[in-house]
Amino acid sequence: MLERSRELKQTLIEFVLEAEGELAESLESHVAAKSRTLGNRYDASFQRNLVIDSFITEGEVAGKTPLDLFLEHNPELPDRDRALVKSWQHSFMGLFAVKKILRDGFELMNWLTAKHYTVKPSDPATLEEMARFKEEEILLARIAPVTETEWMFSGSYLPLGRLGKPKLAVAIGNFKQHHKESLYSDAPELLEQAWQSVEEYHREFLEFFGDDEVTLPGEELNDKIAQLQEAMRKRRFAKAGVDESKSLEEMAEEAGVTEEEIRTTAQEAGADEKTVSQLFDSSKGKTEMVTPKMDLPDHLKKAPEVTALTHPRWGQTLLSTYSQFRRMLEAEDWQSMENSHKLVRQYLEDPTINAFVWHRLAQQYPHQLEIVLQTVLERPDFQLERDLDALLQENDKPLEPDLPDTASVPVHLDNLFQEALAEVSKSNSKSKRKKKKKKPQGFQ
Repeated sequence: MLERSRELKQTLIEFVLEAEGELAESLESHVAAKSRTLGNRYDASFQRNLVIDSFITEGEVAGKTPLDLFLEHNPELPDRDRALVKSWQHSFMGLFAVKKILRDGFELMNWLTAKHYTVKPSDPATLEEMARFKEEEILLARIAPVTETEWMFSGSYLPLGRLGKPKLAVAIGNFKQHHKESLYSDAPELLEQAWQSVEEYHREFLEFFGDDEVTLPGEELNDKIAQLQEAMRKRRFAKAGVDESKSLEEMAEEAGVTEEEIRTTAQEAGADEKTVSQLFDSSKGKTEMVTPKMDLPDHLKKAPEVTALTHPRWGQTLLSTYSQFRRMLEAEDWQSMENSHKLVRQYLEDPTINAFVWHRLAQQYPHQLEIVLQTVLERPDFQLERDLDALLQENDKPLEPDLPDTASVPVHLDNLFQEALAEVSKSNSKSKRKKKKKKPQGFQ
């Protein structure tokens, strides 16, 4: 099956690269979009293979994927081959840790979802190349199913070495930034929970602040957001019926029963094992997904004013110049304001200022914003309603949101980030102590 998979995959790639017409145009558009996202992040050969491989399942021509078109173009393929090719629609990219080295492959864990896979190279040469890998080595790779229990490496892979927690946390952050479409791709249930948590955060923000927009000094806003998160945590515990002051073990001990007896009683009352386990885990502060702690970056903490905007899909946006931008739009002579043109350019070029911010300003100040953009862009025929979305796309601002930072994350990732932060803080603290002990030059 591995040998046949390799042959079919090579035929599929040749079909895509030799295609003409709409399929070729779709590939060209896909390569251009991916190149903008990735820049020159990877080795040219690896990046090329990565982009082509992703196109096979993510590309689209008239509602069909290149996989669909390949099968239509090859009706003579036997059912077994057709089923194998169709299964590749479930291939995905991940950041994997080598958990176990097998005779002819590896057991890998996808760090984003903690799911395990038995993965085998589809040709002996690749297996020989990978023979030097060690347990806990990190790989950036795409894998594709071969059977119900085995997968193969689909295209190129990139070994990142054995990473400590801080570097691993950075690698995961880079993956989330540059491969957004692959986030939780093998765990749609986690992705759904993450999006639901964004809506929940938005509702909690509205209830806490009384509005979807608040402007405060940076330090004060940071404290308020911390209070909001604490209120959210307490509400979740209360909703679960958990007394935070006591663990279930303590409550069981007070009642003179064991944890096992509570589990048995709960199950007899109709609760399944998973529900009971979640209840015990929640009392210990553990759930499948948790909201990450959100501190303002240092430059925003020090800012005299920071505006927080919230949206049920775009999440939370933090800007230190939003009030300044609004004052510019409200001014009678906006061009007399210092750095007004520079501010507009910044809002177009800064990737943190997303389409949601622009659409909000367009809704609140349609006439003024249109005049400002006509002047700054030197496009007197610019019409806000007609041209804004195209302008945003020209400046690499997606019109649909990616999963925002307010989304909940799996517990194992939150634990990793906290441990990595602790290691970095400890390391920085040691460095500072060493510098203090060192005598200044010239006073020896």
